[in-house]
Amino acid sequence: MVSSGEQVTAGLLALCLQELGVSARSWLGWQIPIHTDEVHGRARITGIEPERIVQRFEDGQVAVVAGFQGVSPQNRIATLGRGGSDTTAVALAAALGAERCDIFTDVDGVYTSDPRIVAKARKLDKITYEEMLEMASLGAKVLQTRSVELAMNTGVRVQVLSSLEDRPGTLVVDEDEIVEKQVVSGIAYSRDEAKITLAQVADKPGVAAGIFGPLAEASINVDMIVQNVSPDGGKTDVTFTVTRADLKRAVALLEAKRAAIGYENLIHDDGVVKVSVIGVGMRSHAGVAQSMFTALAEKGINIQVISTSEIKISVLIDEEYTELALRALHTAYGLDAE
Repeated sequence: MVSSGEQVTAGLLALCLQELGVSARSWLGWQIPIHTDEVHGRARITGIEPERIVQRFEDGQVAVVAGFQGVSPQNRIATLGRGGSDTTAVALAAALGAERCDIFTDVDGVYTSDPRIVAKARKLDKITYEEMLEMASLGAKVLQTRSVELAMNTGVRVQVLSSLEDRPGTLVVDEDEIVEKQVVSGIAYSRDEAKITLAQVADKPGVAAGIFGPLAEASINVDMIVQNVSPDGGKTDVTFTVTRADLKRAVALLEAKRAAIGYENLIHDDGVVKVSVIGVGMRSHAGVAQSMFTALAEKGINIQVISTSEIKISVLIDEEYTELALRALHTAYGLDAE
């Protein structure tokens, strides 16, 4: 039932193309076939056999393929979950050895920040897989992380285009294709954050495992983590973030484990947002973090948690300062459109 929408749409599109005089045929996932594992609802593609489609290409026929689905080892339809259609497109492009995979969506490309908030945000001509992956994981709705991961692993160039306007989009490519690498390519944010602090936890080996082990077993993903230094080696505070959807479960689980963990107080807050600066150029430039902290300080925005990676710096701030922080950082890194 879940896969039927794509199946009907593929058939209707093939009929429309035929009415326009274009030779076309619709394909379902099991007809190609697109092989997946057996995790229904979030299956992963394990292989594609494109030979039959290639034969039809040689006859000049257009293939209209239903996305979001494949066939499991038990010969049952399996759905790929969120972002499944983008992932199907990238996987097919890789299997066919395509020069590029064009994805038409409701935006005309990847911007330096959310143009709904930052009026001076500008569209990027090119962006690296790693930058796009970071942006997608941090809340940018342009592409799903799974499709970007697959594109990066298979070397498929992806172009994001508007389905409403005929204009150039943004190419997602390997880092080697971008000659002039920006220090910072974009500013992203995620409202799907909640902060938990366990106060006065014993500062000794095994405590972190006692906190994060049960959370992992409950499939609660932990993102940013900060542990205060305990000068006397006695007590410390541990702060971390989870998704807002997992907050209640995480709090209930930690309260049930209070005696085993040994904390004195649990504080939680879902009125926070994560703001990140992203850019492959950060690998070879110093002072990126300092610019971020200075820009936020000048606007009176307090930083609660900091985390970094090779091409990203993320901070946790009060949600009410989201728009102010995005605009300030966009200007600080010279991303404003002329």
